Amino acid sequence: PPPPAAAAAAGRGGSPDGDGEHGESGGPSLWDEVEGLYTESASLRRSVGMALLSVVGFGAIRFVPHSFSIARRISEPHIMVRARHHNGTYSVYDDFREAYWWLRDETPRDSRVMAWWDYGYQISGVANRTTLADGNTWNHEHIALLGKCLVSSEEASHAITRHLADYVLLWTTRHNGMAADDLAKSPHMARIAGSVYPDINAQAFYLGKDGTPSKMMEESLLYRLHGWGLDEKIAPLQHFEEVYTTSHKMVRIYKVRDVSAESKAWRQQHGPGYPPALEEVLKTSKAFQQIHGL
Repeated sequence: PPPPAAAAAAGRGGSPDGDGEHGESGGPSLWDEVEGLYTESASLRRSVGMALLSVVGFGAIRFVPHSFSIARRISEPHIMVRARHHNGTYSVYDDFREAYWWLRDETPRDSRVMAWWDYGYQISGVANRTTLADGNTWNHEHIALLGKCLVSSEEASHAITRHLADYVLLWTTRHNGMAADDLAKSPHMARIAGSVYPDINAQAFYLGKDGTPSKMMEESLLYRLHGWGLDEKIAPLQHFEEVYTTSHKMVRIYKVRDVSAESKAWRQQHGPGYPPALEEVLKTSKAFQQIHGL
């Protein structure tokens, strides 16, 4: 017969050398002990269940009001903004619709509006005016040209814009305490423009932490139109004329002076494409190289 120690090991399902399922010591594992304790103790099972229920309940309590808050925000009309003040009251800002209706009612039907592509659908749908770009503009080089017009100096921009547009529209919501406007987006515009036009140095186009613009930004058309008449440091405009600013200064519209009638007639006659007057500008561009994975 086997020795007593070997028989005991065999009875536990192990080997005489102690290499069974319970480990080298031959005793139950920690998990087995916890499982056994959980199985045998009803009070422990109740405590664990209550703890899990509390966690799920706390999450639900937090999630439900969060869902209602998000629902209210995404159900707001996209061209109207409702803001809540510290005292709990609300204000509705209707500046975007106001600007689009002004374009619809006060500009010729064949007017072309230059604005960043984000607002293209709203300009065409609400204002019923032609826009240079919208959310379905997949031509990166075209968006880059639009960005170049906005981040270049007034003089350089006008040399291009006068062949493309009759009006320029900007979102200037920071004048009403909402910072996410065209000035905030402008460094991104500069990066897109610089990816196609080497003369645009996106690294030099920025707004400092204290709100001070870089020299390139300060000289740009976008910055000048954004603050003209509201910032006394901005010199008078030479090639653009302010024609409308909304009630809360959230949208500003400028008329392009000395628009090229020849280029406009060419566009009406030939359809999509750039007029011959922009040939030299387009020659300075380089094909955009997509960075895969970004």
